[in-house]
Amino acid sequence: MTRIAVLLSGGLDSTTALAVAAQDHEPAMTISVDYGQKHVRELAAARAVSDRYGVENVVIDLRSWGRSLRGSALTDDGVAVPRGSYDAENMAVTVVPNRNATFLMAAVGLAQTHEVGEVWTAVHAGDHTLYADCRPEFIASAAETAKLGTDGAVTIRAPFVNMSKADIVRQGSMLGAPFDLTWSCYEGGAEHCGECGTCAERRESFAIAGLEDPTTYDGSVQR
Repeated sequence: MTRIAVLLSGGLDSTTALAVAAQDHEPAMTISVDYGQKHVRELAAARAVSDRYGVENVVIDLRSWGRSLRGSALTDDGVAVPRGSYDAENMAVTVVPNRNATFLMAAVGLAQTHEVGEVWTAVHAGDHTLYADCRPEFIASAAETAKLGTDGAVTIRAPFVNMSKADIVRQGSMLGAPFDLTWSCYEGGAEHCGECGTCAERRESFAIAGLEDPTTYDGSVQR
């Protein structure tokens, strides 16, 4: 059986990916990345989710890489996290150049040292317009690059690349994914702010899926 590592941010999508992997396989590890993100709170969520599944969570330290970047609301203190809808125009400032590519290749190297054959990433169809390194053609290229770079030892799989976030939430719910432990908010406070683009997307996904949202939002935000 192929050993799997799930690239786990601690959000809804990657948590569902772990739930899928746990259903049919025995995940070898989860991999999270500290890149100096404002919402570093997500790493605690990733640990909690990993603990729930009894899987080791390994954190890759890319903080020096993140500090060297400019212009992204996720890493640059001079750029505000956008509020409102999760659309390309509003969320453009959240792009971290080549972030997914960087994370995936770092994870592939780690996976190879642990004799893990697949790295799973939870990119989905809602990311395609905004993030170039979440699109199907990129994932196909990255999977081939991973195989070439590891002499066939490791590849990349993106099980949700053509799915909507609402469909991912439905699947995760059916598998009992611990959504109450997850974190999406780019503000990274004590509670989800409920107003930033990722909070808006989170709330909308549960609504479209017809499921109760277990998230605790800031008290000033009406659910």
